[in-house]
Amino acid sequence: MRVFLAGAYGAIGRRLIPLLVKAGHDVTGTTRSSESAQKLATAGVHPAVLDVFDAPAVAAAVRSAAPQVMIHQLTDLPREFDQARVSAAYSANARIRMEGTRNLIAASHSSPVRRFIVQSIAFAYAPGGEPHQETDPLNVDDPLRAVTVRGALEMEQQVLRDPNIEGMVLRYGLLYGQGTWHETALRKPALHVDAAAHAALLAMTRGTSGIYNIADDEGIVSVTKARAQLGFDPQFRLGCDIFS
Repeated sequence: MRVFLAGAYGAIGRRLIPLLVKAGHDVTGTTRSSESAQKLATAGVHPAVLDVFDAPAVAAAVRSAAPQVMIHQLTDLPREFDQARVSAAYSANARIRMEGTRNLIAASHSSPVRRFIVQSIAFAYAPGGEPHQETDPLNVDDPLRAVTVRGALEMEQQVLRDPNIEGMVLRYGLLYGQGTWHETALRKPALHVDAAAHAALLAMTRGTSGIYNIADDEGIVSVTKARAQLGFDPQFRLGCDIFS
């Protein structure tokens, strides 16, 4: 299957690539860096050096790749954890989720894309009622996370409401593991980066359009739907790093 992976050299993208390649998929992966593009090529990916805000360039790259599945794992956050830098990046990250998603969806309309898988967040539910189901409301009025939550919500709505694509929203817990800010889970709901990557692989061929909580099974959010429809397992681990 032809796959367009936006954010191929991000924390989840780097763990997802070996899963996609091993499964025999033909992968085009985006990055903003020529150096990263070389590493992607070595890993068996067709690299596309791309600015997601450049709509014509996005359209051209997607048209050239002719993907059947779009996987959107783009973020704009610092590689190393520093709270001041993270907070300063919230607006840029929300812009990727809103404007970047819009460009990817528009580009998919002129390609064979039918399933569009997007990374969202499982740590934005309004308080109370745990474990949260996918139908629970997000806390858009949280003063500390308003930009982040509203950006994620608009992104989700873009994907789910477009009649030309089958939108799959994966609401990820707070990532930990190799290539993330933390090696171990520090806050809930948490999610190992390898389980996050595996969920995206599963979503390519399983489940139907809608929202899925993807997190450790710890009572904060319910992953019952993802287990039943995707075969999601929070304990999945990749165990290797092709980019080390």
